[in-house]
Amino acid sequence: MLTILGEARQGGFCDRTSRRGFLRIGSLALAGVSCADVLRAEAAQKKSGSKSVIMIFLPGGPPHQDMYDLKPGAPAEVRGEFRPIRTKVPGIEICEHLPRLAGQMDKLAVVRTIVGCTGDHYSFQCMTGRDHRRQPPGGWPEFGSVAARLQGSSSPAVPPYVGLSPRMQHRPYNSGYPGFLGPGYTPFQPNGDGKEDLVLQGVSLERLGDRRGLVQAFDRFNRAADQSGMMDGMDTFQRQAFGVLTSSKLAEALDLSREPAAVRERYGTGTAVHQGDGAPRLMEQFLMARRLVEAGVRCVTLSFSFWDYHGSNFDLCRQNLPPLDQGVSALVEDLHARGLDQDVTVIVWGEFGRTPKINAQAGRDHWPNVSCALLAGGGLRTGQVIGATDRQGGEAVERPVRFEEIHATLYNRLGIDPGTATVNDLSGRPQYISDHYPAIRELV
Repeated sequence: MLTILGEARQGGFCDRTSRRGFLRIGSLALAGVSCADVLRAEAAQKKSGSKSVIMIFLPGGPPHQDMYDLKPGAPAEVRGEFRPIRTKVPGIEICEHLPRLAGQMDKLAVVRTIVGCTGDHYSFQCMTGRDHRRQPPGGWPEFGSVAARLQGSSSPAVPPYVGLSPRMQHRPYNSGYPGFLGPGYTPFQPNGDGKEDLVLQGVSLERLGDRRGLVQAFDRFNRAADQSGMMDGMDTFQRQAFGVLTSSKLAEALDLSREPAAVRERYGTGTAVHQGDGAPRLMEQFLMARRLVEAGVRCVTLSFSFWDYHGSNFDLCRQNLPPLDQGVSALVEDLHARGLDQDVTVIVWGEFGRTPKINAQAGRDHWPNVSCALLAGGGLRTGQVIGATDRQGGEAVERPVRFEEIHATLYNRLGIDPGTATVNDLSGRPQYISDHYPAIRELV
């Protein structure tokens, strides 16, 4: 791991977290082939313009019947405690605890009928669009890793893929795995595992402008790394890769103190306390994601709170839906205000849905039969709902949508043809990125 020391002070990433803990990246991604491979690809051919995806993962399985697919006409043991409210788009209703998103429904699209969930508590299916039970050697790569492989970085000053999610107690919730693409396409992970941390010796953020000090520190780092064989054969591209991680552009994108106070207040402050065995409610992640895509990052992933409510479903939803409403609505509003709504696609989803029937503990249990997603931006056709479930919200009865179709849509928004694009696996065999599934026609 590389750690760039920063002054511990308020106004950093979240809840008094300094940039010291934020500017870190896995050692393989620094010294192996990650950024260097991307830079080689950039040197070989001209890359496309900057299009980006922000993927917001809700670990635990959010209750679709209590968010975007309420069933007020169902029996009491199914419909629950929440009432639907009207949105900006006539005929579309969502939960009363999502009023800000309701006011932006013309900028949003809801998919109510995602099918094909494996029913496992993990981020894998959202991040890869694949079933983990059928994998090639090395494993399926995540969406951001594929985008990094096919398009590289949109700027030599920023990595193509950034994972903002803090490390979660339930390990399958964690993401950042490049699969058979190899460590060269691991995301920049500010909160990654750090048992083998390497410190850029003697160089703080305040000294990054001192080129001589940086070169000297890099030389010391290089010699120490060479002793372990980690950086054998470093060439000019790898030096450029090091430059990516220490560029002022990236450091500035990570510095929320550059945002006006009113903008930071709109997103909220959040809490660094983990919810259950999932993620914290870090409101700052939404703003950080916007700053990163604005700087040219192609894919940003983050995880928000915890949604596995086998008991007290409605009390926990009252705690979690309002901050989700605030963070996502602030992000969507911000992207439109900055003219980024055509270039940045946002998706919010979890690994599966919840049971139609409320259990004896006032909770909803796991339900892989159907789940939901919220999308925005990317030039998508918004202001609509795709698909319909039955009277109890338990089965898709109109327009089922698979995970692969969602991923095909996201690739399409990056300018990648999901029908023809491939990446080679460990045997050199080309693998189609969405297994021949097309983008969702209603959206594109």
